[in-house]
Amino acid sequence: MEHSAEELALIKKFQEQEITGYYVYQSLAKRQKKQENQKLLNSIAEDEMHHYKVFRKLTGYDVSPNRWDKFRYKMLASIFGPTFSTRLMEKNEADDQILYSKLAHLPEMSAIIADEEKHEKELIGMLSEDKLNYIGSIVLGLNDALVELTGALAGLTFALQDPRLIALTGSITGIAAAFSMGASEYLSTKSEKAEGKHAVKASIFTGIAYIFTVVALILPYLLLNNEFLSLAFTLVIALLIIAGFNYYYSIVKDEKFTGRFIEMVSLSMGVALLSFAVGLVLRKFFGVETD
Repeated sequence: MEHSAEELALIKKFQEQEITGYYVYQSLAKRQKKQENQKLLNSIAEDEMHHYKVFRKLTGYDVSPNRWDKFRYKMLASIFGPTFSTRLMEKNEADDQILYSKLAHLPEMSAIIADEEKHEKELIGMLSEDKLNYIGSIVLGLNDALVELTGALAGLTFALQDPRLIALTGSITGIAAAFSMGASEYLSTKSEKAEGKHAVKASIFTGIAYIFTVVALILPYLLLNNEFLSLAFTLVIALLIIAGFNYYYSIVKDEKFTGRFIEMVSLSMGVALLSFAVGLVLRKFFGVETD
């Protein structure tokens, strides 16, 4: 069958994607400790190779895997875990469904599309990772730190007007709150007896997420001499943390990004604004003045 130039370009694009996916899935499978995860990832890798061979028959030549994508997905798996990397890869392939439809008249495409849909369903809940089992604990630590500390720093900024003093006070407040949140999560998880969750691990994930956020938000006050500029950078960092985490969450949980992002931003920035106003009022009430 003769193919148009547009069809050949699409087939070559998909051919490259499939051979790249083959090597990435194989690499991810080797890193898995659980045999069921290894078996599934290797099975998907073999499907990708089969698809590659189908496309090779249509183009009549071999193509090399995309080196950048190979490196990118492996790096993402190392940093964020294999679930994030595999779901992102499948999501990017799913985005090509419209392009697949342009080749729907080819008899080979129906089986390939069915395989890709199967991959997406099988990947849901496929991998067992601590960071996914305890993602609720991570959300608790991040969200509480963002809401409480942005608010506290905003209030302290106007009340104290001294970057180093604000950093010191914020650090003490944040670290104490991290210990408190970790202990609360330990007691909560232990009392709930949630399946697959350990109270100690849950408290550690909550505490680490909280302390990470504390350090990130206080950093501008240690690096800059202007407290109001420091607050501006702190709010920007808070937005970046919220965006980054919600993007990760939306990928691994296959949920919408926008709704959760707007909700967390509204809470954090709303509390910060209210706390800034409280700092102004308390400063005047107590008659605190700086030189």
